[in-house]
Amino acid sequence: MFHTCGPNEAMVVSGCGRTPPLMISGGRVFVFPCIQQIQRISLNTLTLNVKSDKVYTRHGVPISVTGIAQVKIQGQNKEMLATACQMFMGKSEAEISQIALETLEGHQRAIIAHLTVEEIYQDRKKFSEQVFKVASSDLVNMGIGVVSYTLKDVHDDQDYLNSLGKARTAQVQRDARIGEAQYKRDAVIREAHATQEKISAQYVNEIEMAKAQRDYELKKAAYDIEVNTKKAESEMAYQLQVAKTKQRIEEEKMQVKVVERTQQITLQEQEIARKEKELEAKVKKPAEAERYRLEKLAEAERLQLIMEAEAEAESIRMKGEAEAFAMEAKGRAEAEQMAKKAEAFKQYKEGAMVDMLLEKLPLMAEEISKPLSAAQKVTMVSSGGSEVGAAKLTGEVLDIMTRLPLTVEKLTGVNISQVSSTRMG
Repeated sequence: MFHTCGPNEAMVVSGCGRTPPLMISGGRVFVFPCIQQIQRISLNTLTLNVKSDKVYTRHGVPISVTGIAQVKIQGQNKEMLATACQMFMGKSEAEISQIALETLEGHQRAIIAHLTVEEIYQDRKKFSEQVFKVASSDLVNMGIGVVSYTLKDVHDDQDYLNSLGKARTAQVQRDARIGEAQYKRDAVIREAHATQEKISAQYVNEIEMAKAQRDYELKKAAYDIEVNTKKAESEMAYQLQVAKTKQRIEEEKMQVKVVERTQQITLQEQEIARKEKELEAKVKKPAEAERYRLEKLAEAERLQLIMEAEAEAESIRMKGEAEAFAMEAKGRAEAEQMAKKAEAFKQYKEGAMVDMLLEKLPLMAEEISKPLSAAQKVTMVSSGGSEVGAAKLTGEVLDIMTRLPLTVEKLTGVNISQVSSTRMG
């Protein structure tokens, strides 16, 4: 049949097929009647009033201590539950409480014996921790865990604690009186310091106010300079912005003009392209045809000129050869003539020279009169006692001619007049 238990108790099933026994904490189990047995153990928390009367402390002062402890069998730990079952199975909660109480009281008495009254009374937490630690290690071996321990009361029958209280009270009262005196002294000192600090603070405050006034004046002057500077910069910036705006407007105008000029150039280029096409259609094509015709005519003329030049060159060559032959013949004739003249000069000497000079006189007269014949206009100025007109020019030419014999005589040493007279005689 099935058996159940709550979370505050444990069941132990033993008998056939249950070796070792089965322990269940808060649950259910099936138990075969007659061949299996089921037992229960409480897992409730037990509150123990641990009281130790007239226990002598380390200094031999008897005191009574009362502590409150909560203990319970640990059902979650299988080993501790098994130990508790071995030791307390079949016992009531009162019996288990009594066993745990006696164990805790023994440890509490042992710890009291190792401490002084002052240590227990003044540091209750430390005392509680020591009892809890020592008792927990011992009760664990019984399967019982100490949940908490608190020192409830400490008192004695010898009025020791009251004396400690009185001494402490007197000490506190003494300390209070000393503290009050010190407080009053400190108050006076603090008051003097406060007065001094007040005066110092007043002076410092006045100095700080003077500094603040000075700083204010300096900052105000600096701010005024900065404000004036900003105003000037603002005005300059405004003027600069106006100038920039005007410049930008002018640039925009120039840009518009550039665009207009660009459009005009584009239109002009288009017009030029159109005119070029029109020119090409109306002029270039006919011009190219005319150029081709002229090139052909020029080529024909060139060939004709080349042929004419070649013919002319051949004619010149032949003419040159003929002229060379003629000049050679003329040269031979002149050479023969000159030889004859030389022969005549040898024979007649001065007469031949005079004869040659007389032959050249007409040529000399012609050369002398050439400048006069080349002049387009001649202005004659009369001095009042000489001839004027053509007779004057002719007379001058004849005068030059009459001077020739003298010149020839100076050059050659031959007197033409004597030689002519001799030949005539």
